Amino acid sequence: MKDITESRARLAGIFNITVTPFAADGSIDTAGLARSMERVIGLGYDGILIGGTYGEFPAMTAEERAGLFRTVMDVVGDRVPVMLCSAGSDARTVRELTQLAGDLGGLPMVTPPYVSEVTDGQIVAFFKDMAPLSKTGILVYNAPGIGITLQPDVIEELADIEGVVGIKQGDLSVTPIDKIANRLGGRIKLFCASDLAFLGPMMAGFDGISSTNSCALPELILATYRALEAGDARTARELHRLWYPFRALARTHGQPQMVKAAMNLRGFDGGKVRPPLRDLEGTALDEVAAMMTALAAHPPTKVMLAA
Repeated sequence: MKDITESRARLAGIFNITVTPFAADGSIDTAGLARSMERVIGLGYDGILIGGTYGEFPAMTAEERAGLFRTVMDVVGDRVPVMLCSAGSDARTVRELTQLAGDLGGLPMVTPPYVSEVTDGQIVAFFKDMAPLSKTGILVYNAPGIGITLQPDVIEELADIEGVVGIKQGDLSVTPIDKIANRLGGRIKLFCASDLAFLGPMMAGFDGISSTNSCALPELILATYRALEAGDARTARELHRLWYPFRALARTHGQPQMVKAAMNLRGFDGGKVRPPLRDLEGTALDEVAAMMTALAAHPPTKVMLAA
């Protein structure tokens, strides 16, 4: 993407949160990552998200993240829009990665600075500092998992910052979703941050979702989203119900550990996680294998997951 106007135009649909496959020695498996991205693009996803919370960015150095950005953009080019997570607790790192992401043609995704006792005013000032650094604008990521949850009033204030093209909303509580959809719809692009419960936000008027679990179940989750996009809420609901057992295990074992395990079982390039996360093994891995076998044998998904 070349500028903010193009970012706004292309920021919609289902984006695959492509996990970062690590090798046994801890290095990034760039060949495996490239294969994953090619698979996602070939299946028809609208975009890709790289190096987010489920891409394990906190376990990478700033240099590794910059190298990851360059590798990804070399592979993807301009075929689909790419969100590049430039979040961090050190504003200097966020600045460098945000500018790099925009220069490469990606859309930087920035969380609030996760430091102790930061105020709403300081958060707004932080985003005002970051937005001008990227020629493609920035995507604000409201990520409760980092310990900070942006409230709708603050998000509305951020939406007025020049260069903020959208928000990826991780707080999927009903009231915030309702407020954001109705106050900000049409002003900035609205993305649901989780595929675990995206039907509600999309029905409320969100522009798209980002999906980690679709690294392991791309066919099923893509079909679910496309049905909803086409206005077929009944089919979307029925398809979403089919992979509830997968979501239940993901909530139990955590992402991306669960997703990588399922990917590896399918012969995809899930790779390993980095400490402090641990790869699933023993009983946990057996549970995932049994669930995947049962899902693949279910009549509606048997053909869908046969590839």
